[in-house]
Amino acid sequence: MGKVLYCFNIIDYDHKDTIVVTTLVFGRNMMDQQAGLLRLGIFATILVVMAMWEAFMPYRPAGGLRNPGRWLTNFGLLLMGAALTRFTIGAAMIAAAILAGQQGWGVINQAENLIGLPEWLSGLIAIVALDCAVYWQHRLTHIVPVFWRFHRVHHCDIEFDVSTAVRFHPFEIVASAIYKSAFVILLGADPWAVVIYESMLSGFALFNHGNVHLPGGFDRLLRRLIVTPDMHRVHHSSLIGETNSNYGNILSVWDRLFVSYVDHTKTNDHDMQIGLEEFRDKRSQSLWSVLWIPFRRS
Repeated sequence: MGKVLYCFNIIDYDHKDTIVVTTLVFGRNMMDQQAGLLRLGIFATILVVMAMWEAFMPYRPAGGLRNPGRWLTNFGLLLMGAALTRFTIGAAMIAAAILAGQQGWGVINQAENLIGLPEWLSGLIAIVALDCAVYWQHRLTHIVPVFWRFHRVHHCDIEFDVSTAVRFHPFEIVASAIYKSAFVILLGADPWAVVIYESMLSGFALFNHGNVHLPGGFDRLLRRLIVTPDMHRVHHSSLIGETNSNYGNILSVWDRLFVSYVDHTKTNDHDMQIGLEEFRDKRSQSLWSVLWIPFRRS
């Protein structure tokens, strides 16, 4: 992964040298555009593939086809979250990575200075470490009550398909970006490692929430390394013991390592109840109602 170059213009102003940093104007903006196009392309491709897979080979009754209003709610949340992020913190993770690289902050940058890590290895370490950090972010949203109030927007979906992957409250999306940006600085991740991880994260989220089923043997094999739809479906069970399990996003090792792995549901996962008990009526599934869920008294 290539290092980010920083450009400085020295301007004489009232006999004082003023250093104008042009990186964030040109370098960051150009990288933001490249990263945005890459992520959008990956997201759109996987979304189309998963939607077609669900349409022709659904594992459970096709909730999106029975209730298209769900997709309006879920993708409405996606658009609102994207807009809020765009007009608040923007590409915070990339900016954080550029800043860490410029200042030499973070574990990886320090290790590169001390022992000269190969760029491919530092990138791989960053991707794996970010996935571990996001595992704990997810787990904390189930443990800390105020975080759970927002995260239950994701879990109150009473169906499970690719659109569930984008069902997050806009405030949670912003909070997630802030958390990950802080971790990027502590880690000292390369900007392109951040782009690659975020692209993988969105792609795996669509895959893991798919209303699809892999052959048992193949699913077992994949689960040794990555999270599969059957594994993540357990996490969306209405049973609280199953909801509080299988927090992994890409790598399945974190659930096994931190003892949160549940192999299968108590009932047949083809027929199990999805969602939260307190949000099952049709009215609570509208876009406005879902946006208001974190601020309810219950």
